Amino acid sequence: MSVKIFVAGHHGMVGSALTKELYKNSANVLVTADREELDLTCQEAVVDFFNQHHFDQVYLAAAKVGGIHANNTYPAEFIYENLMIEANVIHAAHMNDVQKLLFLGSSCIYPVLADQPIVEEALLTGGLEPTNEPYAIAKIAGIKLCESYNRQYGRDYRSVMPTNLYGENDNFHPVNSHVIPALIRRFHEAAKSNIKEVIVWGTGMPRREFLHVNDMASAGVYIMNVKESIYKKNTKPMLSHINVGTGIDYSIKELAEILSEITGFHGDIVYDSTKPDGAPRKLMDVSRLTGLGWIPSIELKEGLQKTYDWFCKNEELLRL
Repeated sequence: MSVKIFVAGHHGMVGSALTKELYKNSANVLVTADREELDLTCQEAVVDFFNQHHFDQVYLAAAKVGGIHANNTYPAEFIYENLMIEANVIHAAHMNDVQKLLFLGSSCIYPVLADQPIVEEALLTGGLEPTNEPYAIAKIAGIKLCESYNRQYGRDYRSVMPTNLYGENDNFHPVNSHVIPALIRRFHEAAKSNIKEVIVWGTGMPRREFLHVNDMASAGVYIMNVKESIYKKNTKPMLSHINVGTGIDYSIKELAEILSEITGFHGDIVYDSTKPDGAPRKLMDVSRLTGLGWIPSIELKEGLQKTYDWFCKNEELLRL
């Protein structure tokens, strides 16, 4: 008997990778909806959509995302749209008796000065990074929504907190994107135009952990299908989320040097210390994830090369 699955946000980087992973690994029937068909911020539209279908599982990958600049510039949109999306989808799933749901959060839910590597228990133990606090609060609310429906109604709604993701179908906007796609575009255009220097925001000292989106999709499907009894052994009733990452971090300087090599840029890399660094370090403790039997398969340099190759093939479509 086929399982009917809704991937919310299937056109995005994570959603498209999840969709591909599900097609690859199962005979499940996938049901998706375009943004023109379904506005996830509209409760009435989401309820009507769920009423029309009888889903068995939901992957909630839809979200408004962006880098430091976007989060600083549009905080109201980041908190409002993400709260609306997760509340509408999770509640509609429950009302239509969907027993299994996977919510994708973000490592920014953790305190800015959390001990490293960051364990799941660090949630709500300190202040958040100011540059993306609205987005982080929305993601924390999503975790607590899942926990609350589990406690009150016995649902099996799980949450995964991925580290910094990158890969094909990312947002390569020169200003509003995350660090990897922004730097890929910057180095690529500098190399192509023979520009002598590339400016990187911040000091280059912060350390970040990066996970290829295909590994994220693999982990997400794996976690969704772990037996509930085994999953619960690796979590706690009031601590249902699981970190997803590699357990390895790199400085922004190291990242920039790898990308300059991959893109063929031979000029100077200049660090603009007037721009914010964000958190000094973000490395996830992934022992719960590895305890469930999953490990990543794509090393950073390999993943960056794959991402750059995809960018080059799609460069004309990505012009802004």
